[in-house]
Amino acid sequence: MSNKNKVNKTTRSGSGQPLSSLRIIGGCHRSRVIRFPALPGVRPTPDRVRETLFNWLGQDLTGMTTLEPYAGTGVLSLEALSRGARWCVAWDTQKPLVQALGQTAALLGEEGRLEVRCAEAVAALRQETRVFDVIFLDPPFDDDPWPQLFEACAARLKPGGWLYAEAGHPVIPSTFFELSRQGRAGQVYFHLFCRV
Repeated sequence: MSNKNKVNKTTRSGSGQPLSSLRIIGGCHRSRVIRFPALPGVRPTPDRVRETLFNWLGQDLTGMTTLEPYAGTGVLSLEALSRGARWCVAWDTQKPLVQALGQTAALLGEEGRLEVRCAEAVAALRQETRVFDVIFLDPPFDDDPWPQLFEACAARLKPGGWLYAEAGHPVIPSTFFELSRQGRAGQVYFHLFCRV
């Protein structure tokens, strides 16, 4: 986690809960600050990794659709919207994070293009029927849901679509995906796969 992503305990919500903040780094909402509950286990994708990811994706996501099953702060969905994505879907199991993300989308004027809800990632992926251009996967590092995630995501990505995977170790997908790019920043291993 970069210094820019560290929890700021001096900022609090109306209910007195500590809040953390980070900035959107590209697109039409560049430099806008987003705030979210400073909950245990919330680990935003570092700025440097986000910059690399969106360079890989080409920066312009105009017309694309994205899914973020482990949204947390929802920053990857917000970065996608900032770069022109048509609509984004973001799920998380923690209600305060989902509520904060919905509020942030409203503040940015993006509530019509961002669908947020409480959901468990693997189960929701298996129930989802839509297909997406990009899926962002960033599960808790203590979990190891990768075999189920790769299988479930294969049915949810368009052919030629992109699957971003962030983990505490290198991950290897099923035969449905081909590695396009990979990198490492500290303890974070990140990968971009193409749906074949």
